[in-house]
Amino acid sequence: MNLPWHSSAHKKINKMIDHNRLPHALLITGVQKIGKFDFAQSLIQKLLCKESSCGKCSVCLSLTKDEPNANLEHGVLIRRSHYPNLIYCRAELNDSGSMSKDIRVDQVRAFCESLGKTAESLQIGIIFYADQMNINAANGLLKTLEEPRKNTLIILLAHHVRSLPQTVLSRCQTIHINHTYEQESADWLSKNIDKDSRDDFDTLQLLESSHGIPYKALEDLKGDFFFQYQNWQNLLLEIAISPTKIYDTEIFDGNEIRVLKCLQQLINEGIKIKILNHEGANLELNKVVERTSSNYLFNLQDDINSAISMSQTTVNMKLLLDNVLIIWSHISHLKKYPAITNIQEN
Repeated sequence: MNLPWHSSAHKKINKMIDHNRLPHALLITGVQKIGKFDFAQSLIQKLLCKESSCGKCSVCLSLTKDEPNANLEHGVLIRRSHYPNLIYCRAELNDSGSMSKDIRVDQVRAFCESLGKTAESLQIGIIFYADQMNINAANGLLKTLEEPRKNTLIILLAHHVRSLPQTVLSRCQTIHINHTYEQESADWLSKNIDKDSRDDFDTLQLLESSHGIPYKALEDLKGDFFFQYQNWQNLLLEIAISPTKIYDTEIFDGNEIRVLKCLQQLINEGIKIKILNHEGANLELNKVVERTSSNYLFNLQDDINSAISMSQTTVNMKLLLDNVLIIWSHISHLKKYPAITNIQEN
């Protein structure tokens, strides 16, 4: 599966393949939930399938049977793919039956031993996530990285590259997957959001709220968070319609930044309604926008953006949200847009 925000990483790896310069050790980096494992699986399929990821041949069908991300009920050192020349190494159950936080040295030894055998066709070993290797495990990998067998590719995935020893980093070629805020990624996100809720969200704004991590945006919209988000949105609209509702904001406590981002999304949608001069799907928002000056919506949007950026400082976020909400509660009948004042530091 080629994800749209992986395009630059794919271009880089395709150039290596086309020029026959694929390294023996490849390190794929990026934040959690950016799709590093998907990228690795896509690369493996490209390398092993004679038709370059046809999805129909015996190799492709074998790879689809693998479930390396699934937790097992028993401990293992490494996992073997349904394709004979592919192995996985990851954190597994320890001797006490609980999930280990580390990839242990005995696992890495088994990994290296399996890759130490001569293979006529390409053999691939993937470690995820390599930054979970303890120091002994990392040291145990060095010899295999230094003296790889012919027709062998080692792929390491890592969330936190600084957690890897320099001795490992220096022996790998790195492919980094960046955060994404592009329209193509927003389109992908829209296709993967539940159909019944697509009209409620601006996917570009969702990407911004999730710091450019599409999978995180999807995760945030599932389970309790989705209902929590809807409750915030409903109360924000009630505040704009009935200002006395500003005294019923206990559900915002501890979630000030997320509530600001929720309001930011409402304002952005309101501006679109105003500019395009047509009603949106949210009837309550239509009522608010109809009675509100476009300039005031833009002013509040700027204030919210500033408030969110201030979250990295020592500002009192609860007080800051309260100030924003006071303006929001009067947004439809302001005579003059006020300045946000009395922001105290913690």
